[in-house]
Amino acid sequence: MQVDSSQKKAIEHDRGPMLVLAGPGSGKTLVITRRTQWLIEKAGVAPGNILVVTFTRAAAGEMRSRFDRLMGGRHLPVSFGTFHAVFFTILKYAYQYKVENILMENEKYDILRDIVHRIDVEMDDEKDFLMNIAGDISRVKGDMMSLEHFYSVNCSKDVFDEIYHEYNKKLKRMRRIDYDDMLLQTWHLFKERPDILLAWQKKYRYILIDEFQDINRIQYEVIRLLAKPENNLFVVGDDDQSIYRFRGAKPEILLGFTKDYPEAKLTILNKNYRSTGAIVNRAAQLIDHNEQRYKKDFKAFREKGEEVLVKAFVKPADQYLKMIREIVGLHEKRGVPWEEIAVIFRTNLQMAGLVEQLMMYNVPFVMKDSVPNIYEHWIAKDIFSYMNLAFGGNRREDYLRIINRPNRYISRAYLDEDPVNLSNLKDYYENKEWMLERIEQLEYDLYMLASMGPYPAIQYIRHSIGYDAYLKEYAAYRGIKAEDLLEVLDDLMDKSHAHSTWEEWFQAIGQYSETLKLRARQKFEESEGIRLLTMHGAKGLEYDVVYIPDANGGMTPHKKALTASEMEEERRMFYVAMTRAKNDLRVYFTRERYGKQAEMSPFVGEFLAF
Repeated sequence: MQVDSSQKKAIEHDRGPMLVLAGPGSGKTLVITRRTQWLIEKAGVAPGNILVVTFTRAAAGEMRSRFDRLMGGRHLPVSFGTFHAVFFTILKYAYQYKVENILMENEKYDILRDIVHRIDVEMDDEKDFLMNIAGDISRVKGDMMSLEHFYSVNCSKDVFDEIYHEYNKKLKRMRRIDYDDMLLQTWHLFKERPDILLAWQKKYRYILIDEFQDINRIQYEVIRLLAKPENNLFVVGDDDQSIYRFRGAKPEILLGFTKDYPEAKLTILNKNYRSTGAIVNRAAQLIDHNEQRYKKDFKAFREKGEEVLVKAFVKPADQYLKMIREIVGLHEKRGVPWEEIAVIFRTNLQMAGLVEQLMMYNVPFVMKDSVPNIYEHWIAKDIFSYMNLAFGGNRREDYLRIINRPNRYISRAYLDEDPVNLSNLKDYYENKEWMLERIEQLEYDLYMLASMGPYPAIQYIRHSIGYDAYLKEYAAYRGIKAEDLLEVLDDLMDKSHAHSTWEEWFQAIGQYSETLKLRARQKFEESEGIRLLTMHGAKGLEYDVVYIPDANGGMTPHKKALTASEMEEERRMFYVAMTRAKNDLRVYFTRERYGKQAEMSPFVGEFLAF
């Protein structure tokens, strides 16, 4: 395969540092493998002195396979691996670590669960809390932060500090290291043992790094040590595709590379071999609104192609129905394989509405990201507990969920029997008239709910019983946005419209929940069906046809994006989604959501503005 002039410049770079800015579909994998070949065959570098670093095992495996094919099937001793794999190899030689010393993800969550239970942390959703705390711990280690300067948004500083210390003490007792420790311990090893560092510097004289925009602080610091003194550091990345700040990625490292290495050469791979000219031009128009980036002149290798389709709908359900009809038509009439059609959402929470419709119309699909089941959310469980009691149930578990939601000031200690008998509860409060009135009001509310269908029942719980007011008070107490909680109720009400009875809805919920579990076990790459994925999950993939639904303000950019840097990352995510499309890109938005007015995403206006 021929290479263009920018690719050739990168491949044949001789010594010293180089930054290669590789736009979408510009052939970065080709450049890395061809450069590795060039170093061996033209520059006379021993294969064992070359290290190629990627971010995932799959990417490392693909890079190795392509390199081996390039070398005629010869398996030369070039090192291909992830940061963690490379650094763990270094630690193995230094500390005799074995695979058994690595803490598995399930073990990490078991340890954290034990700690938060022991110190009695208040939380509503244990799974989400543990996931967020694990992310916080990773950020502290990955950013090489002092704990005293870190404040978690998931709990108080005292609680987080205690969890952090207990977690690390437990790992030390078990002689285990987590994935972040692999990086930290390698850095400490190199700092404390210059002789060991020197040995690895002699081993890896040429270092090539893929997806450099995703690097974090500790990875970069270790690589900088490893690359000395020759600094034959060849980094390939795209500042416009840096979308993993939440995982600790620091795009400013790529932007500051030429300051750290003033002698570094720079080349830009700006020719897109994947997408049509129409898609490339629209995506370039969008990303040019970002200020913290290298300016680039994008070009498409292929002809202009079909214009990007932008369409408005009244409600999300209208949008999903139209998409399904189009997707079936693309497959049956145009012969587009299911696997070449992707629907890319800003978050996995958005997928639920389309998933339900795809199930109804029997359209095959596979999800890259697991879809959170809204029916398992603690707010949904509260609603269902109200209804279980309204239909004559008297489980203690249901009463404990709702008895003080809203607050009726009823002591949980008095609900000491299972099943619960409200007559006994009244006996506890026989001398407190105001408490008896609250219990009687609860009985009346449950009586009223028993005759209601799903939609009016949720409405009654929200406004007549006062559940909305409870959520607002709870949000204020926890320091979170009430609208995020109320949106769960809005979504439940929206879904309830399709069902006239609770029996019918509960049956549909059971089928939906079971299907989600089955789909979650499917292998994304191997299963038949259209692809459902998030903007984060879409990175590095490509499809013949791409849909971006829900292109509304508050969804993309996400309502939580408040600062200029957060807004720029949101724009990069939209750009990544757009540039996954090879031939056909369709962007849809709605005029209303949950009965409220919705606006088109400003990003759509930005890429249409020429």
